[in-house]
Amino acid sequence: MTPGKTGNTGRPSTARSVEEHCAHVERLLDPLSSLPPVDVSPEAALGRVTAADISSPVDLPLFRNSQMDGYAVDAASLDTIPVTLPTRGVVAAGPGTPPPHEPGTAVRIMTGAVIPDGADAVVPVEDTVVDGDYVTISRRRRTGEYVRERGTDVTKGTLLLPAGTVLTPRHIALLAAVGSQTVSVRALPRVAVVTTGTELVPAGRSLRPGEIYDSNGTALSVSATANGGNVVSVIHSDDDSATFRAILTRAAAIADVIFTSGGVSMGDFEVVKETLAPLGGEFVHVGMQPGGPQGTAVFDGVPVLNFPGNPVSTLVSFEVFARPVLRRAAGLPSLEQPRLALATDVTSVAGKRQFLRARTTGETVEPVAGPGSHLVAAMAWSNVLIDIPADVEFLAAGELVEVWPL
Repeated sequence: MTPGKTGNTGRPSTARSVEEHCAHVERLLDPLSSLPPVDVSPEAALGRVTAADISSPVDLPLFRNSQMDGYAVDAASLDTIPVTLPTRGVVAAGPGTPPPHEPGTAVRIMTGAVIPDGADAVVPVEDTVVDGDYVTISRRRRTGEYVRERGTDVTKGTLLLPAGTVLTPRHIALLAAVGSQTVSVRALPRVAVVTTGTELVPAGRSLRPGEIYDSNGTALSVSATANGGNVVSVIHSDDDSATFRAILTRAAAIADVIFTSGGVSMGDFEVVKETLAPLGGEFVHVGMQPGGPQGTAVFDGVPVLNFPGNPVSTLVSFEVFARPVLRRAAGLPSLEQPRLALATDVTSVAGKRQFLRARTTGETVEPVAGPGSHLVAAMAWSNVLIDIPADVEFLAAGELVEVWPL
């Protein structure tokens, strides 16, 4: 990091439990759950959450139509089988009203076409033999067979989707079928991501000694998107307070919440702490590993979560503190945290709640790396975090532990 003023200004660092900091973050980000709903097209609603009950504006089917390619008849004409009937035209699927059905005749009809008034059954083409203007029917059909009556699927006013439904492709298909042009959904909180550190450079640039690629911007952006956030900005700041503050100003103008990484620890050049602590920001040590240094602030009326800069610490901090709040704000369900059996013995640091990167196999779970906050590859190989309470130092293979899905 570049030289500058010490970041240890403002409120003194204090210790918090994970539960206490979660509660603090929930209070800070509570306004996100009150964002007004928005109307979007069904095509744009995939994965969104309905903000209100949705009822059908129409009947489905919209009209009596044929379930099969064949012949529309009056069932009474089929009392004697086989029977030969004169044919009267063709009804194809599409707009228009066919002429009324003449009893004792058969009308060639296509799947989805309007059933002529007076016809009450459809004979599939497989059960017929055509000879000029006549058709011989070899199988009796009852009244209503292969006829889709209006409203037999959905009647107008029927509740289709209750509020709180996470919209999937099948839900979108239903909305399209009833002619919905818009759907009211929960708003996605607008998220701005700001990474800090003069040592960080974007992908594609050649690295000089002491430089590393900025992975936190990408990691926080995609994590927010996957959990109900609408990422509107991803910006990097060096370790200059004026630059960082200018970037925050731009971010606050377009975002509902800002996530930062880096600059929150006990070093001499902690730009996030240096800038936000004098403005009332709180920088604390949370009893967890990884991710102990944490910060929160409000900048230009926008809540800010300040995560540590080590990549694994950043990701674990997001999972523990930001993900639950983002999902709740977007209306998404919380993720289950099942209990699984350890595949191996596990040791833990006393006094710190550990979140170990791990991988599940069936009903068991096994750590894939140690607690080091720089071990990024192990995070990618993991699919859960093992949550080990602060007062536990040893767990034997076979013991049940709570896991957080990634």
